Amino acid sequence: MRRSPITPSHDRLSGRRALLRAAGLALALPKLVTAAPATAPGQVPAAPASAAAAPADTCHPATDWAAFAARHIQPDGRVIDFNTPQQQSTSEGQSYGMFFALVHNDRATFARVLAWTEVNLAGGSLAKQLPAWQWGRKPEGGWGVLDPNAASDADLWIAYALMEAGRLWNDANYRALGRSLLALAARDEVIAVPGLGRMLLPWPKSVAGGPLWRLNPSYMPLQLLRYFQQADPTGPWSEVTENTLRMIGAVTPKGFAPDWCAWSQDSRGFVADPQKGAAGSYDAIRVYLWAGMLSDKDPARKMLLLSLRGPGQLLADHQPVPEYVDTTSGAVRGMAPLGFSGAMLPYLKALGATDALAAQVARVPGGRGAPPVAPLPYYEQCLLLFGQAWLDGRYEFGRNGQLQTSWRTLCRSNRPA
Repeated sequence: MRRSPITPSHDRLSGRRALLRAAGLALALPKLVTAAPATAPGQVPAAPASAAAAPADTCHPATDWAAFAARHIQPDGRVIDFNTPQQQSTSEGQSYGMFFALVHNDRATFARVLAWTEVNLAGGSLAKQLPAWQWGRKPEGGWGVLDPNAASDADLWIAYALMEAGRLWNDANYRALGRSLLALAARDEVIAVPGLGRMLLPWPKSVAGGPLWRLNPSYMPLQLLRYFQQADPTGPWSEVTENTLRMIGAVTPKGFAPDWCAWSQDSRGFVADPQKGAAGSYDAIRVYLWAGMLSDKDPARKMLLLSLRGPGQLLADHQPVPEYVDTTSGAVRGMAPLGFSGAMLPYLKALGATDALAAQVARVPGGRGAPPVAPLPYYEQCLLLFGQAWLDGRYEFGRNGQLQTSWRTLCRSNRPA
């Protein structure tokens, strides 16, 4: 029986919360690892950080990427989350692996991650089939797809990574494959929502339905939508972009983004998500991350940062980044895991919040007050990689979403071949 992604099986928020708690939340960035952590079956041990890194003014060290790749990317290209019972791989993880490989000019890793994704998640061809979102150990034994439904955020990131790999590496095959995948996403995951217009759903429209249409703000990075507007000018992306901005403005009354929200076709407005309510936490943290990395030439940047003012105001008042926030009241609780601080770095830089930025830099591994301990779980490492690599200047996004890299200033990788 086909399982609907509207069930918690497709909702990654609950799983991330439980897994990060299980991991203790006292873990730290992989770039501080000095000894390989305990390994799970088939796991590649983490590479030690270089004892003699090149001076910061001559190159950008990328030991965080090297350690992430050594720990989480298997020789066959599978990006694995060892903190899950299923030892799962997700289309999200594969998409992030491809993006980080492109940022760090790692063509071999990019090709391996892509190949595994196509064979195991997309029936052999991303040009013909959206990738399944979850793969891992099956309850009845063996390994394979656990949920065949797609996750639209991963699909957009994979399409973007392929198209930009085609441009930056001058590879027509990558470019064509990315365009084909983008066309599938537009066909299967974008719908004309009654009363709203065309919008990106979190999953295929074949399993979605009203009158409450569930949406995830973190699935729609504005820089990717700008890029697709240019790459596919006759597609739905301009309308999706406008509706995304409309959504963020409507669901952030106190300046905080929710993990999930919904569009009510009956009341013609955005409402709290029918399953998750108005909470903001492990998914929503990416909304601030994407906004912080948006080009300063984007006409919506000022409005977007104003809509997302909540975390900046908290930190200006010397309050910690919370694990949870009620987006309707602004009430917060819990201490955020370290990965949240990594996600805050571009956001605080964009706000010009110098003191708050320094405080978060000090909190993340490698900062003044951060103790050298074991690697973080997969998701936190991803948040930190996005934030730290951007802050280092290893990459940025142009006005129209194009990826701007700094390959010539990267230090030579210390990751084993």
